[in-house]
Amino acid sequence: MTRTVMVLGSNAFSGQDLVDLLLDDPGYRVIGVSRSAELPGWRLRYRARQDQERFSFFRLDFNRDMEGLLALLDLERPWGVVNFAAQSEVAPSWEHPEHWFQTNTVALARLINHLRRRDYLERYLHVSSPEVYGACVGTVREDAGLNPSTPYAASKAAADLLLGTFRKQFNFPLLTVRATNVYGARQQLFKIIPRSAIYLKMGKKIPLHGGGQAVKSYIHVRDVSRGELAILERGRVGELYHLSPDQGVAVREVVGAMARRMKIPWEQAVEIVAERPGQDAAYVIDSGKARTELGWRPTIGLEEGLAEVTAWVEAHWEAISSHTLDYVHRA
Repeated sequence: MTRTVMVLGSNAFSGQDLVDLLLDDPGYRVIGVSRSAELPGWRLRYRARQDQERFSFFRLDFNRDMEGLLALLDLERPWGVVNFAAQSEVAPSWEHPEHWFQTNTVALARLINHLRRRDYLERYLHVSSPEVYGACVGTVREDAGLNPSTPYAASKAAADLLLGTFRKQFNFPLLTVRATNVYGARQQLFKIIPRSAIYLKMGKKIPLHGGGQAVKSYIHVRDVSRGELAILERGRVGELYHLSPDQGVAVREVVGAMARRMKIPWEQAVEIVAERPGQDAAYVIDSGKARTELGWRPTIGLEEGLAEVTAWVEAHWEAISSHTLDYVHRA
């Protein structure tokens, strides 16, 4: 039996990788939905596949085309929905917090209120964020309290609370995942790891906010996709699962590793700039639940992942070097 899975935000970095992983299994038919047209092949892993007969793409905006999205859902009647669609950047959320709440909470409320009345949906995987915890100090497990410190985090926390009420009241088939700092080839160019490779190749210095002291938990996108698929298939409905590496690492150490890989001295590679508002000092969470219940664990180490990113930058340098390296906000 073929199952249909709709991936909302299929142009997103994590969304496109899950699409590719789903297509590895002939038992899945995949429908991708994003607000922009399909990105070029150097940004979408699944575009390299010879056989894309089990994939369909629709351009629909979460805020402007909700009627069309709801009609598509009722037409396709997916077994599962995975929702990556969100305003996801932290620092810009201070400038237009209303945009973050409109997409991440208000539009989501309309989507969920529609889906909870339908009989076809069996699994809904919501992509949340550890940002909802605020500074992650010590062992942060799935039952930790919410303590958001940015508008982005607050909008995601509100979404999580909203979804929880629909689970309690209507037995909505909710599954939730919170993964740490996802990285890999095809990531948005303004993100620290691809940007580091690009800046070093250009001979530019990498701005390190607060000297890069913040501790992050970098995890390769394919490890995250494998975890998301395990949750979608075998996770207990109503449960939240963390996906994280074995330990955190300071941003400066990651940038340093990239500089060594590209044979650039530290003093030529970076410049220290002011810390961003609301930056959490640590971003480390426990993923024992996914490891114990689902048999998941990360398999791609940081050095291997950095090598993949640098190889991707080299292979697509003409396209990358002509592309903007700055975040461009869209409401």
